[in-house]
Amino acid sequence: MKSFDMSGKTVMITGASRGIGEAAAHAFAQAGANVALLARSVDEIAKTAGDIGKTALAIPCDVSRHAEVEAAVAATARAFGGLDVLVGNAGMIAPIGKLTDTDPEAWGHAVDVNLKGVYYGMHAVLPGMIAQGHGTILTVSSGAAHGPIEGWSAYCSAKAGAYMLTRSVDMEARDSGIRVMGLSPGTVATQMQRDIKTSGINPVSKLDWADHYPPEWPAKTLVWMCSPAADAHLGQDVLLREQAIQDAVGLS
Repeated sequence: MKSFDMSGKTVMITGASRGIGEAAAHAFAQAGANVALLARSVDEIAKTAGDIGKTALAIPCDVSRHAEVEAAVAATARAFGGLDVLVGNAGMIAPIGKLTDTDPEAWGHAVDVNLKGVYYGMHAVLPGMIAQGHGTILTVSSGAAHGPIEGWSAYCSAKAGAYMLTRSVDMEARDSGIRVMGLSPGTVATQMQRDIKTSGINPVSKLDWADHYPPEWPAKTLVWMCSPAADAHLGQDVLLREQAIQDAVGLS
């Protein structure tokens, strides 16, 4: 893999307790950045922060709660003297099932995490980024943002909404020096894919485990997206499945 320098930068990552978020914490730290790890799973983010060292901070946070996200942004800025990058990674696939079979409370909670959580993060970091004249906002998107998948009505709807947030904020804030884009990582070997496989509902659940990318691939791509090399994708989703992207990041 290629190396990208993030020395002196501070990155806040939601959903950092496992999967893409945990891998991203390590990737950004290896690139020289300070990293703030947000998740509800306190023990997991504390362990990851401990493994990384003094340049990492674990912040318990439920992204579906606006006040907690705002407090986490403030704590990150206090600890590291600012905030340069937000990685909105927190997400959930449940409930999986036909719409008529899903529980309305569970469906609504998925929207709270996958869509409102992205909005809360953007809303919390934008004023500071605009005031300093620069910043990067990356959202972990999905192919589900662009096409329906059987049994994933909550996930697809929320991811589509988050993609529109990416486009909207890019339109509103690019002239203020803010870089906004999404990453569609394809299928990644994480716990979410195990949950999908257990459901057995659609073709994604039938994929062989070897078909999934390792979480280090989207993590490294997120680091690359902080560089000017990714500017052609502002306001859009970077598609990790494209060979040109894999070559640019240096994946193999």
